[in-house]
Amino acid sequence: MNPTTVIAEAGDPKATASHASDPETIDLSDPATFADQDLNAFWRDLRDTRPVHWNRPTSQRRGFWVLSRHEDIIAVHRDDENFTSERGNVLVTLLEGGDAGAGKMLAVTDGPRHEQLRKILLRALGPRVLRPVAEAVRANTRPLVREAVAGDGCDFALEIASRIPMNTISNLLGVPESDRDYLLTLNKTALSTDDDEVDEEESAMARNEILLYFQDLVEERRKTPGEDLVSTLAHSTVDGVRLTDEDVVLNCYSLIIGGDETSRLTMIDSVHSLATHPDQWQRLKNGEVAINTAVDEVLRWASPSMHFGRTAVQDTQINGVTIRRNDIVTLWHYSANRDERVFDRPEVFDLGRTPNQQISFGYGPHYCVGAHLAKIEISELLMALRDFTTGLEWTGHAPRLRSNLLNGFSSLPVRFFPDRAGLAHDDEMSGETR
Repeated sequence: MNPTTVIAEAGDPKATASHASDPETIDLSDPATFADQDLNAFWRDLRDTRPVHWNRPTSQRRGFWVLSRHEDIIAVHRDDENFTSERGNVLVTLLEGGDAGAGKMLAVTDGPRHEQLRKILLRALGPRVLRPVAEAVRANTRPLVREAVAGDGCDFALEIASRIPMNTISNLLGVPESDRDYLLTLNKTALSTDDDEVDEEESAMARNEILLYFQDLVEERRKTPGEDLVSTLAHSTVDGVRLTDEDVVLNCYSLIIGGDETSRLTMIDSVHSLATHPDQWQRLKNGEVAINTAVDEVLRWASPSMHFGRTAVQDTQINGVTIRRNDIVTLWHYSANRDERVFDRPEVFDLGRTPNQQISFGYGPHYCVGAHLAKIEISELLMALRDFTTGLEWTGHAPRLRSNLLNGFSSLPVRFFPDRAGLAHDDEMSGETR
């Protein structure tokens, strides 16, 4: 089989999916909506005909507004006068009436406290301080890819993508290696799953277990601080007041969830997309596209966090539609990243796309604090694939997540074809540095 051959029925979940387009029949609060249907026609319809769309209430939950255009979503991200994050920033908490981390966890804190928390975290996650971390990411990534290339095949999602981001964020937080598989399992259950049997109660229990885990770790770091981010948070102050255990635990929870999910799902999607688009793989392999440009495109294409949300704090308008005080407004990055008003031929996967105004990390005051770290991880993966393989192919079914928040695959069986010259060159370079 040709190294870049794609077998649609084996790996493409959309090969047999139904195509949904009627906005009145789509419930964006239901995780099954995203697992069972190709929604691209639906999003195009919203962008063209009803960019501010009302997702109707049901007997179990309230209704909410849906924004699909890039321009409108950017405007709400910037607007902290009319909208707040402190009543939740994703549907699971917005529809439950609030987030317990409000005013404590960076993602659901606004105003001056948000700015001060953000400064604390950027001391550990900003571009200037991540150079040694980038070297550690490379040292972790390249052996994993080499091992996969040497074998007959692997589940890329489970054996490679699951290990790179979790190891990176765990190193920063000071999580022992022995606990990382446990936390990864909890992460997957907390926000998304491919298992129909996992219900919201089990997801809530997983989120609680993560919080309890970090409570124990914070207590340890209070007594015996180290060089890790948990220690930094445990001994930081805002307005002269030391962060409480709850403050630290909630931000650790946010970092372990966010630091794992976005990078992991983008990595999985990048391999899926490169196998699907052999022409783009050749551009990457031949060095025809810059790695940072390719990273932005795989982020746009994957859109791993499909939405974020806000609550209106007063009556306002979006695109001529009146939004009432206390209304929920959801910002669908997946749609914005395919907005024809911003992207030329957005339906085309183009690793050389420039400019690329993808907003997979959000925008404005709440722009993802770990964005630079995630880009390091994704770029190291792409470089390892470029250097060590001549091609890749799917070898089995790739099930999608059941989630109304996270977009991607829970499993991706693949085979890589070795680049003998690239592997030998890497051996030579490694020998010179020893």
